[in-house]
Amino acid sequence: MTENPTLLCVVAAALVRPDGKVLLAQRPAGKNHGGLWEFPGGKVDPGETLESALVRELAEELAIVVSPENLAPATFAADGRTAIFLFACRTWEGEARCVEAQGLEWHAPAAVKRLPMPPLDYPLARRLGELLCREAI
Repeated sequence: MTENPTLLCVVAAALVRPDGKVLLAQRPAGKNHGGLWEFPGGKVDPGETLESALVRELAEELAIVVSPENLAPATFAADGRTAIFLFACRTWEGEARCVEAQGLEWHAPAAVKRLPMPPLDYPLARRLGELLCREAI
């Protein structure tokens, strides 16, 4: 009997400053995809909504406070094992700092898709760039 694989549900944030730059986090060297750049976020725990999981992850990873009503669904990507839901956020409290990441950098949306990223982050970056250019989020 073949077991059905469980889909890993992940949430991520495109934190967008007033100048339009987006925050990216560099994965720690010893982890899967170590050294690559990604949108900050993490796994959704059982019983959590996507928004509550992202609020929790941003507090844990960046030491910032985000209200769920400030999260705008932007896009998603999936590969059969993992689904990543990207939210745009323009308002938060606190200064983002490295708690779990190796580094943090602000990038223009057009530059994000040229960074070395995990495979599922590339479609997120392309779509985010399109949405920000049209100011659709």
